[in-house]
Amino acid sequence: MGKRDELIAKYADDLKNKCGVEPDMGLLTKVTIGCGPSIYNADAATVAAGQESELETVKNNFLMKKLGLADGPELMEAINSVIETYGRSERNKYRPVVYYLLAKHFGKESVYG
Repeated sequence: MGKRDELIAKYADDLKNKCGVEPDMGLLTKVTIGCGPSIYNADAATVAAGQESELETVKNNFLMKKLGLADGPELMEAINSVIETYGRSERNKYRPVVYYLLAKHFGKESVYG
């Protein structure tokens, strides 16, 4: 099993055990691939939920650019909702898991179709 497959298995485990979500493995794999090489960088692989600038980056680069959503307060509300689902106290919030949950939240799975 390759490094990416190991990471996808770890993300699926987080979705099941920390978020209470049964992962769609096809979508999770596509979201993970969409994150590119950042998943292999310890700093870039996670979302620093306590940093406002990091949440703005998720909003601008993922929700608006990747998913094509219009800016509005509901974007930050969704990010905060996903962070709550993941668990605020959870130290490592993996970017592909956060992006997966956001894509599901907005019903934008088709972006990865």
